[in-house]
Amino acid sequence: MPDFIIVILAVIFVLGIAINIHEFGHFAVAKLLGMRVEAYSFFGLGPRIWGKKIGHTDYRISAIPLGAYVKLYGDEATGALEGGESEGEVVPESELYELRPRWQKFLVMIGGPFMNILLALAIPFFGALMMGLPSMPAPVVGVIKTGGAAEQASIKLGDRIVQFDGVENPTWGRIEHDALVMPEKEVSIVVEREGQKLPLKIKPSKVVKDGNVMGTLDLEPDMGVEPVVVNAVSPDKPAAMAGLQAGDKVLTFNGQPIRNSSEVPNLIRGTNGVPIKLLVERGGERKELTVQPKQEDDGNFKVGAAFAPEQIMTREPANIAQAATFAVNSNLEIIRLTGKVFGQLFSGERSAKDAGLAGPIGIVQIISKVVHEQGFAGLVSILALISLNLGVFNLLPIPMLDGGQIALLAVEGFLGLFGIAVSMAVKEKIQLVGLGIILLLMVTTIFFDISRLFGK
Repeated sequence: MPDFIIVILAVIFVLGIAINIHEFGHFAVAKLLGMRVEAYSFFGLGPRIWGKKIGHTDYRISAIPLGAYVKLYGDEATGALEGGESEGEVVPESELYELRPRWQKFLVMIGGPFMNILLALAIPFFGALMMGLPSMPAPVVGVIKTGGAAEQASIKLGDRIVQFDGVENPTWGRIEHDALVMPEKEVSIVVEREGQKLPLKIKPSKVVKDGNVMGTLDLEPDMGVEPVVVNAVSPDKPAAMAGLQAGDKVLTFNGQPIRNSSEVPNLIRGTNGVPIKLLVERGGERKELTVQPKQEDDGNFKVGAAFAPEQIMTREPANIAQAATFAVNSNLEIIRLTGKVFGQLFSGERSAKDAGLAGPIGIVQIISKVVHEQGFAGLVSILALISLNLGVFNLLPIPMLDGGQIALLAVEGFLGLFGIAVSMAVKEKIQLVGLGIILLLMVTTIFFDISRLFGK
């Protein structure tokens, strides 16, 4: 199957599910409350181009390929984006959205984000039940990159990180995640060494990956002793020229046993170009290969091979309570890191371009990369991430979004205490303002997507 067709199918799979689960939330709550649904567009905004009417609801595909929508009778505030105003059908007042109490309108509005967040929780929950919980290494330093941030901070092999950025006893995942969003920012770190706690300062190195600016501490955890295999070999590189093959089990490096895959890149960098003797096992036979490292553009010596543990990731069985805790914590961690990045953005610590905001082009790039590297199975985690972001984003108090609709309900309730009603004309103007804000955000993110694409 051609690559572009695979990418199109992957984008439809991820965005189609994330967007439609959102709209289904609105649809389901409206139906449960007895409101009449005029239309459910599975694909697109604006005028109807194809569909089938079942009962009172027209299930359709619409002309503008931007999202989906559910149109309720009596709700004309966004009629222009939902195929125009309702037809002249006589609808009982009891089924009209506009005549329902505000608490019911609130439930309809919150239904979309709720379904997105529920999907974001369900994916890691069932993943943990089926495959187990990923094991997390202890925050003990096992590998330090020569000349990197950790070495400059005087961190030593065997140090246990007991505090990072003010957080006591952080997990290795927490340390890595916080470093990612703090490139070149000095961070306090406390390590335990030979029974003593040493306060240090570390400045994560700035790295750019796929156009996104991130931070790295230039160290790896101590993974203990584990078999090391060659995961991949790049053609026309030193490893391939020496005869190294994917699947080879690496036994020794210059005559010394290798503890784990994390230390291999550092060992290669430390050779300064001196040929390496690798003892590998292949098909039950042992072979000694001599590999000549080559200095790359970044100044580091490499051999053009990826090394990995024989078992990529160990997992531990999880019960329902553990899977639920893992799902909640995973999503809260994403929200925490996102909030941290936006805090840096508004405080001026990070530029908007470096904030990693992805627009339509960026999202397609991410999906394309994942489907090529991990196949369609890898898209499930991306679906969870996009669904969570879609749910949280829609709760922002911006007109046109669910959060804006909820805020308007609150304003209407407050003004109603003084006998003041908000007219439909005013509501339509508010929605147009919201549309302008959303279009501005879209243009901005597309600009950043293109800037990252061309490396500007």
